[in-house]
Amino acid sequence: MCTKILISRIVSYFLFRKYKVYIDKTIELGTQLTPKFDANGLIPAIAQDAKTGEILMVAYMNREALDYTIKTSCGTYYSRSRKKLWKKGEQSGHIQKVSQILVDCDQDCIILKVAVDSGQCHTGYQSCFYRALKKGTAEQLEFVAEKVFDPDKVYPS
Repeated sequence: MCTKILISRIVSYFLFRKYKVYIDKTIELGTQLTPKFDANGLIPAIAQDAKTGEILMVAYMNREALDYTIKTSCGTYYSRSRKKLWKKGEQSGHIQKVSQILVDCDQDCIILKVAVDSGQCHTGYQSCFYRALKKGTAEQLEFVAEKVFDPDKVYPS
């Protein structure tokens, strides 16, 4: 038993020193939330419909947005263009009620499992992923969804 531990430590040390590979087991296997925000203080957050599994949108969170989401169970993000927090649905009324927060293995990406009514995309679609690359082409997109609301009525100019 002691030999296995010693060999494991030697291999880990060798990999770290020789190849600069370091696997932080406390991040990968631990139970403490320690999100890795990027140099701008942001982490990607994917909103997924908890009922259907459909990916609804990808946005970014800063620490404040993540903390607010945890506290209120309402999907809240950081707008990089407006440089402020935005609670999903604050203008449209299409809020996201968070039922679960998942983190990936190295805690640099978050998935929010959310309950939604309709229209999560500002363009009027249920999902922001309403187009797909057309088969047999390298650049041509095709629509794969129908609009569920009129954005001109929800977001007047």
